[in-house]
Amino acid sequence: MRRTLAAAVAAALLLPLTACANDASSTAHGGAAPAGRAVDGPTVKIMVGGLDKVIYLPAMLTQRLGFFAEAGVNVELLSEPAGVNATTALLAGDVQGAVGFYDHTIDLQAKGKNVESVVQFSQAPGEVEVVSAKQAAAIRTGADFKGKKLGVTSIGSSTDFLTKYLAVKNGVPVSEFSPIAVGAGQTFIAAMQQGSIDAGMTTDPTVATILSKQIGTVLYDMRTPEGSRAALGGLYPSSSLYMNTEWVEKNKDTTQKLANALVKTLKWMSTHSPAEIAAQMPADYAQGGADQYAEAIKATLPMFTTDGVMPAEGPRTVLAVLGAFHPDVKGKEGTIDLARTYTSEFVGKAATG
Repeated sequence: MRRTLAAAVAAALLLPLTACANDASSTAHGGAAPAGRAVDGPTVKIMVGGLDKVIYLPAMLTQRLGFFAEAGVNVELLSEPAGVNATTALLAGDVQGAVGFYDHTIDLQAKGKNVESVVQFSQAPGEVEVVSAKQAAAIRTGADFKGKKLGVTSIGSSTDFLTKYLAVKNGVPVSEFSPIAVGAGQTFIAAMQQGSIDAGMTTDPTVATILSKQIGTVLYDMRTPEGSRAALGGLYPSSSLYMNTEWVEKNKDTTQKLANALVKTLKWMSTHSPAEIAAQMPADYAQGGADQYAEAIKATLPMFTTDGVMPAEGPRTVLAVLGAFHPDVKGKEGTIDLARTYTSEFVGKAATG
């Protein structure tokens, strides 16, 4: 079964440009999204931890609306199956920015790396812990994670972080369950159908597909601020554009252009319906049909900010979550300078510009 699952994951990562059955990537693994019209300005490569995941929707939507070009910057969007892979590409210097979870900035500071959120897309994780229909009676809370196989996008990803926290919060040590890397989209769904995982954490549009096909049920819904507070004890800023602090300091004009474009998109999203947003996205993102995709966007929209500003209480919640289990953070919370993990300089100017 493990060999079958590994083959399924590998196959998903090698999908060609036109095959988008997996919500981890709308392009080939590591491939680029259309850059839109070229402008006389700087070029920036941004790696996204799954271009067609609804939680990272602002990146592609900004491209599709032409706001990057309007701001005077050429953006090449690349896709990796998980946020942790986007972080790896950023640290390697392969890209100038990454779209993934803010919690990586705290994790990286604990490891001596200076990375900061420049535009905060969201104030909640947008993640859902889904239990296989076969395990619905056996898993009713995080306390039931003991001895279970729990799906995450990849080990070290934010889904891995959140899964471990939900377990520890409910009295289950991280050594007493098995995190299984299953990616997202079709590989996640296949793992649940085959019984390779008993439950797992994923996002829309995968969640919408699982529910529509009655493959699983929702255990923890963190797509809204209320759901974040209930599961994690506060707002949990997640999807964001984060960049190396040194690069930001040396390229403030370009960083401002990126912030201008993304903040404009966040405002645009707040004044348009899920169906209108869905209509702007690539057609192959709507794997379950246009209506289901619009519903997936509707369920996730409450997580997004309208101005790109970091929620005041958010960083402390994220630090508390990581401090509950993460070996690089636990017991060292006092050494983490949260003010260095994000900046409001550029979104502040974007809002007044």
